[in-house]
Amino acid sequence: MEFQSRSIGLTGRSKGLPTISQVAEAAGVSRATVSRTFSRPDLLSPETIKRVHEVAERLGYVPNQVARALSTGRAGNIALVVPDIANPFFPPLIRAAQAHADHAGYAVFLGDSDEQPEREDMLLTKMAAQVEGFILASPRLDEGRVRAHAARRPLVLINRDIEGLPRILMDVSAGIAAAIEHLASLNHRHIAYVSGPPASWANEQRQQAAIGTAEKLGIRLTAIPAYHPNYEAGRKAAGELARLPVTATVAFDDLVAQGIMAGLADLGWRIPQDMSIVGFDDVLAATTYPPLTTVAAHSADAGMQAVKLLTEVLSKGQIQDERIIIPTELIVRATTGQPAKRPHTADAKPRSMPRPRAHNRS
Repeated sequence: MEFQSRSIGLTGRSKGLPTISQVAEAAGVSRATVSRTFSRPDLLSPETIKRVHEVAERLGYVPNQVARALSTGRAGNIALVVPDIANPFFPPLIRAAQAHADHAGYAVFLGDSDEQPEREDMLLTKMAAQVEGFILASPRLDEGRVRAHAARRPLVLINRDIEGLPRILMDVSAGIAAAIEHLASLNHRHIAYVSGPPASWANEQRQQAAIGTAEKLGIRLTAIPAYHPNYEAGRKAAGELARLPVTATVAFDDLVAQGIMAGLADLGWRIPQDMSIVGFDDVLAATTYPPLTTVAAHSADAGMQAVKLLTEVLSKGQIQDERIIIPTELIVRATTGQPAKRPHTADAKPRSMPRPRAHNRS
């Protein structure tokens, strides 16, 4: 038995990929209308846009991005740069950003700076010729370089507060305050804060909130530097925590908290009987053992809002000094409880946490 296969266009006279003319004919509109559907939908009615998209999807039509860029000056691409794609905080953000960009007719180029400002700078420079705008999530560049890139292409920030630029900020201060108030209600009087990257704006905000809330409640706070927001940094911090007379720990994020829990478990400590632990972000918390008390930061909302804001800027052709705050909330699970007798005698004096110096990094 022999099978034959052939590709037949809408009219039965053409082969290969469907053309803009075929979409226009099937939708009962002009070629210009089809073009505007994908390049300037703001000029058309919702009914027309819907009809053209339905026909294009049925035929398998994909706009020619090169031709579109030449005729309109618009590449149809945006770039999203994150400091560490392996950090569980970012995949939900990236996924939500891509979904919203797809809906708006944009493709997303993804860059990973590996926590290095020099690499971040290089990625922005190389991508600039191929994209219409940027989203920078938790950038490590100094403010001057961020503004320099924003002068070349529309740019939206996530977790970085620079006046005059559109930005999406998570209410980290309220989340940290809620975490420390929760620990205080359980009678913890000496708490550690295991910090994140020194150049992180988010870490600075969390540290300042921890200091302020602890002072207000009369609680002692001790600094434990982790430097990198990852599992191994948390494991290393566990050894220092074990030598200090603290009964609870607030970690920079869930990944660091997970490492702390593993490191303390290696030392024979029980969570929360011997140490209460609070994370931040709520990206791993429900899957740890025991389930982690944490602050939910809703990273997916940040990704969606950032793309929405950037596409609005691209559509209007002007920069908006807009500052969107995403609420955070404390999620109490099984890693916090009242302090019990410590299994080890502290053999090191705690170091008081210095007030962070103001800087312009994220």
